[in-house]
Amino acid sequence: MESIAVKFPYLVQKKLKPGQEIRRVAQLDWKIIENDCNKPFVVSGLRIVPLPVMHGEDYVCLGFQFGERYKVAYISDISRFLEPTENYISKDGCQQLDLLILDTLYKKGSHNTHFCFPQTLDAVKRICPKRALLIGMTHEFDHHKDNEFLKDWSQREGIPVELAYDGLRISVDL
Repeated sequence: MESIAVKFPYLVQKKLKPGQEIRRVAQLDWKIIENDCNKPFVVSGLRIVPLPVMHGEDYVCLGFQFGERYKVAYISDISRFLEPTENYISKDGCQQLDLLILDTLYKKGSHNTHFCFPQTLDAVKRICPKRALLIGMTHEFDHHKDNEFLKDWSQREGIPVELAYDGLRISVDL
């Protein structure tokens, strides 16, 4: 925030001197989001819960949970769940998600800042949402073949999971 205030001072609200005219430019209104599942915030009437997760081992990143009637969690950058977050969104914890949208970068192997396919499926089993969509895949995924694999996996595990795609729309009653 300080860096932006120095580089773009006209975007940051300042106290006006007597007689000074207000500039007709956008003004930033900073809202600090805490990385705590117990400190939700409201945007346009929608209650949003921050979901702190690890993105590498030295950076806490936020996913978000929203919706009252239909609970959705969106977590795009994760290498590891923090225990309070996993507990908050898991069926065994406080609630069961209707939809989990979760990171899965590579089909095989591992990555230091993102879940890969095996880690993602393990997390989906632990959290046990009613449905999961996987996002952030690299080119090594074959959308059709891997969704066929996920169809079988979903039947075995009892959790519908599929690869998302650009332009996918999902109707929800939040």
